[in-house]
Amino acid sequence: MITWDVNPEIFSLGPIHVRWYGLLFAASFLVGFQIMHKIFMQEKKSEKDLNDLLWFMIIGTIVGARLGHTLFYNPDYYLSHPLEILKTWKGGLASHGAAIGIALSIYLYSKKKVGQSFLWVMDRVVITVALAGFFIRTGNLMNSEIIGKATNVPWAFKFVNAYVSDPMTPRHPTQLYEALSYLAIFVILFFTYKKSYKKLKEGFLLGLFLVLIFSVRFIIEFFKENQSAFEQGMVLNMGQLLSIPLILWGLYLLFVHKPKSKN
Repeated sequence: MITWDVNPEIFSLGPIHVRWYGLLFAASFLVGFQIMHKIFMQEKKSEKDLNDLLWFMIIGTIVGARLGHTLFYNPDYYLSHPLEILKTWKGGLASHGAAIGIALSIYLYSKKKVGQSFLWVMDRVVITVALAGFFIRTGNLMNSEIIGKATNVPWAFKFVNAYVSDPMTPRHPTQLYEALSYLAIFVILFFTYKKSYKKLKEGFLLGLFLVLIFSVRFIIEFFKENQSAFEQGMVLNMGQLLSIPLILWGLYLLFVHKPKSKN
């Protein structure tokens, strides 16, 4: 068994508190930007377009993830206390909401750009999104949040700082399961793009991303503690229910969707 007693705060200077989660969240954008820079330069796209895309992505990710958490997991409380929605420093970001926010922001971005269709942009952005998932779930691990169910497997974690009644109970380190899965999916997407980007149909990498990411998420949810009380007793929790349409969209893009002829 592994006793996980990591302080989520790296250091503080007066009122400024630097936390692992915030550092890793920022790193996901910085590293993702570098990857997208190489892609855009390779495909003769302008740096101005890349900078525009970055801001669309930042806004779409944060707004989507926050609204997803508030509306999917605790709508009664947040609709009764709408100002609490703005307090992102208290935690509460949902990956499904982030996925919707990113898709909407890129749709708006692609409408303003010539030669960069929605699917063309998404095929490239999802490479960095998979890597961001690795950073963010690692941040969740440092925060001792989104913990797994009790277990006696040899690699179980005792989350000393978790907000549960029995923090010394060994649990599945589901944040680590997801982080490593997303890192592997990033590698698959990156090398698939690098080897075949000129030959792949538009929407292929997006479809592959949706199927892999949300299939992993669907499976790992069986090992997680539910995030909200209303999920108790449900056959499938909210994370799994939200994953199903995204997996179906991915399968459609992979096997049914036929891009329009460029002519």
